[in-house]
Amino acid sequence: MATPAFEVLKKSALSKDLSNAECEVLASLIELRDLKDGEIVCAEGQSDSRLHGVISGALGVSRRDPASGEWQNLHVITVGDLAGELSFIDGTPHYSALRALGDTSIYSLERTRLESLLETDPRIVYHVMRAIMRVVHTIQRRLSMQAAELTNYIYKQHGRY
Repeated sequence: MATPAFEVLKKSALSKDLSNAECEVLASLIELRDLKDGEIVCAEGQSDSRLHGVISGALGVSRRDPASGEWQNLHVITVGDLAGELSFIDGTPHYSALRALGDTSIYSLERTRLESLLETDPRIVYHVMRAIMRVVHTIQRRLSMQAAELTNYIYKQHGRY
């Protein structure tokens, strides 16, 4: 019988290359969490060794406006997206806070829990890290395209503006 964590993980980018048996092993390592509106998952400037995936709702990549103290969303992470990839991999502090936008459900994977599989199930670790790199690569590609579009707009290149 499949656990709720298994069902969540099977729909995640992390399980793309995992067999059902491998997915069950990984599912035993994740934590499911329900968040209330405005709840902080990770504070700005804090290092977090957890990778987070959105099950339902949304997470805001947010910073407080210094003048007003109001939250400003720089990006919204929605169902199926991952958050905290770089901090998960190398402990880099978060540039901004991750906070729930409305009632939100997430799963979290602690880096040390994943690393505990290095001796027994290195293939799972490899496939999870590969999935994370796919996500980061997609983000980098999107940012590169946006930077090119912005450059074209600023310099009125290619006759589109």
